[in-house]
Amino acid sequence: MKVNDSSILGLYPLNLETHRDGLVFIPMSYHPLKPTPLIVILHGAGSNAKAGLTPFLPLAESQGLILLAIDSRQATWDQLRGQFSADIAFLDLALSQVLSNYNIDSYHLAIAGFSDGATYALSVGLTNGDLFSHIIAFSPGFIAPAGLRGTPRLFITHGTEDHVLPIQSCSRKIVPQLQEAGYEVVYQEFSGGHTIPPEIVLNALQWFKGS
Repeated sequence: MKVNDSSILGLYPLNLETHRDGLVFIPMSYHPLKPTPLIVILHGAGSNAKAGLTPFLPLAESQGLILLAIDSRQATWDQLRGQFSADIAFLDLALSQVLSNYNIDSYHLAIAGFSDGATYALSVGLTNGDLFSHIIAFSPGFIAPAGLRGTPRLFITHGTEDHVLPIQSCSRKIVPQLQEAGYEVVYQEFSGGHTIPPEIVLNALQWFKGS
């Protein structure tokens, strides 16, 4: 893996596109000789990378995590509009940039998302389970991988009062399907709606670091 000793620390833009781009966060504890966990974060429909990153930033430094958040090319992710296309190409480009500049722990390389981003994270993560070691899904709607590779570990969470993506028709169907397929799934329900409670983020990050 290529390591850049002059890598920038803190939060900075990808600078891959002028309009719909993305953000990278590098903790101050980062050292180029030490492999560091990475989480790729996908926002919900109609949102952006900054909003997707927001729930994770307060904990990223203390947990020693590199975060990569990208903007979808349009209002939501391509596969939810029909098929994998431009978003996957941009994700590949962004991920390649981070992997080439930083020393990433390949055993702790996660893809995470909220709402439509969670659906996309599950679908991309299962399709590329030989790359992503972990998948974190906050309130997903469904799963639609292009194929299944590898054996990524999964953390799925959903609010019991979610009226946007109701838990009964979403996570309570998704989780048994994944378990029946042989995947290791940690599933947590919480009392609340279509949101990401801070304590759930902490649980997810602790699970990610410890598994």
